[in-house]
Amino acid sequence: MGSRELAGIAGPLYALPYGEFVAARTAAAKEVSSVGVTAAEQRALAAEVRALPKPSLAAWAVNMLAAHSPEILREVAGLGTSMQEAQDALNAADLRLLAQQRRQLLASAVKAAHALAAQHGRAISAAVATEVEQTLRAATADPGAAAAVQSGWLLRGLSADGVDVVDLTGAVAVPGSQAAAAAGTGAVPATAGVRGTQPASAARGTEPAHRTAQGGGTAGGKPPTEQPRLRAVGTARVTPTPSAVERARAGLEAAEVAAAEADEEAGRAAAELAEATAETTLLADEVRELRRRLDTAEAGLKTARKRHELAAALAQQTARAADRQRRKEVLARERVLRLGNTPEE
Repeated sequence: MGSRELAGIAGPLYALPYGEFVAARTAAAKEVSSVGVTAAEQRALAAEVRALPKPSLAAWAVNMLAAHSPEILREVAGLGTSMQEAQDALNAADLRLLAQQRRQLLASAVKAAHALAAQHGRAISAAVATEVEQTLRAATADPGAAAAVQSGWLLRGLSADGVDVVDLTGAVAVPGSQAAAAAGTGAVPATAGVRGTQPASAARGTEPAHRTAQGGGTAGGKPPTEQPRLRAVGTARVTPTPSAVERARAGLEAAEVAAAEADEEAGRAAAELAEATAETTLLADEVRELRRRLDTAEAGLKTARKRHELAAALAQQTARAADRQRRKEVLARERVLRLGNTPEE
């Protein structure tokens, strides 16, 4: 059983609203019989469908981008390619410009993810938005991560440290898919071509001495000795060539760009932390004030209830007393009338 049938079923599932995934997965597993394979294959495929993991909220938000705004993820992947090329060329100026473009693009992409998540019934918090941004940043650092993000089958958030390849283990839902294959093969670090290759200029720097050692004789017609050749080779190994210095300086500039970008991200995170702390303090003060007012109101309510009970009892007593007085008044009036109607003797 290949992954083509599973991918055809999984694709629509991971494009659904977050709360509908589990029910839709169960229904899809029951409908596997319509795929048109043998009974054994149907059972195996149904089991694979039931085993499809539910994505994390951040991964779901990225999958919404893949399903509804794939052009954003293509732009993220394209920017990552440009940054890789600038890194390979050790072009610090281009890296600085691309780093600025990446900040703007990621901010725009996170905003789009916010909107898409809300449109599909699930708002994402600031922490989830940060995880979405880290995932998209990883997509600019590693081609395998870019493929995983664009697949629409992402299961968890991704992260990149700028040195090692992005860990994509268990990050994609469908084994054997294009993104999963990229996860299995990995990608070459951006600095691998620099650290593992001897500069060409260094190799070229030894060629004149080599040809001098093996070429024609000296002015006196004597064959050259081995000492000049050995001295030339030793010099080429010890003394860095201008090209190597240039590469080192470019690498330093690239590292400075990355460090400045990391400092900026840390500053934004610290500002968000300070804002969240201030908001938490304000709300805590409001809660304490509301609790104090509630305690005061409850005490007042208790006193008012007691007064109400006393007033009700007094009103009842006075009503009974008034009723008795009215009855006495009626009796007195009746007596007066009787006495007035009786003739005196």
